[in-house]
Amino acid sequence: MRGPTKSGLSKILTFLIRVLKLLLNIVIILIIAAVLVLGIPRLITEIYARPRTFSIPDVTGQKVAIVFGAGLMRDGTPSSVLKDRVSTAADLYFAGKVQKILMSGDNRFEYYNEPGAMQGYALDLGVPAEDIVLDYAGRRTYDTCYRAKQIFGLTEAVLVTQQFHLPRAILTCNGLGLPAVGVAADKREYHPAARDYWQLREIPATLVAFWEVFVSKPLPVLGDPEPIFLGHN
Repeated sequence: MRGPTKSGLSKILTFLIRVLKLLLNIVIILIIAAVLVLGIPRLITEIYARPRTFSIPDVTGQKVAIVFGAGLMRDGTPSSVLKDRVSTAADLYFAGKVQKILMSGDNRFEYYNEPGAMQGYALDLGVPAEDIVLDYAGRRTYDTCYRAKQIFGLTEAVLVTQQFHLPRAILTCNGLGLPAVGVAADKREYHPAARDYWQLREIPATLVAFWEVFVSKPLPVLGDPEPIFLGHN
């Protein structure tokens, strides 16, 4: 029985090369599409947040600073990232830029109390207890922004978090109808690997934020209203 001729092998090889080129082109198109789908929302938030991000001396007009949770150490104390957020909010308070500080974090588990740890650190910094408000159901950025308006009655706010997170936080709060500006809480040099991880995580997180704010609009854990300022903000 005779095997394939040289001409037949050549045709098979040409066909396989065409198939591989087609698959390669499909892969490239999919990669480009993924980059656009994931990258464009992040770019939009960066552009949107830039004119809404201020230094402490330059920020004006807000009565409440919102501090977002950022994890605790094993002993229940704030992480270094969270300490910087609380410390920056305290700086705003002592500079006379805000009257109250809303500390929003996760408290779903008995031994995990972000708002309580944030409050303890703020008290150590000298912030009066009567000017600290705790939100125990700020499990995510979306939840914090939603509850700040719906539960705590805010009509404006200054958001305190690190620069990598500020664009998403600013877009989320404003998109949910809470006019907000931001102050970056980067008070130290963070580990390069941690910074890279945070930046990478923000890409899909921002895409989710767009979907939730403008499309799905899920309801977070709510409850009875607890207005920070009675009758006005």
